[in-house]
Amino acid sequence: QLQASGGGSVQAGGSLRLSCAAMRRTSSNNAVGWFRQAPGKEREFVASTGWKGTTYYADSVKGRFIISREINKSTVYLQMNSLKPEDTAVYYCAVARGSTTTSRVSEYNYWGQETQVTVSS
Repeated sequence: QLQASGGGSVQAGGSLRLSCAAMRRTSSNNAVGWFRQAPGKEREFVASTGWKGTTYYADSVKGRFIISREINKSTVYLQMNSLKPEDTAVYYCAVARGSTTTSRVSEYNYWGQETQVTVSS
């Protein structure tokens, strides 16, 4: 079970940090990812962290978002900086079957609850 938190409302240019906590210990070998879904749009990949701390970002967030993992607390964070109105969406965290970073929704088999992020202009 995963629990996402940290969403909220900010103005453009602001920052938020999302947290994804595992309710039970998950393997540090599994990749963890963040996805988002805006109203009327498909779920899209945001960022992933894999084995040994490798990271992978969508082009739309590269240079603005940072994904990190705190293994002892089984928690993955998404630091979101320089937020834009187009970042507005519900955000989900998920654990992948494998250990390598991936953007494919089908590669993730455990999904957390959503957290809303709203960025106003």
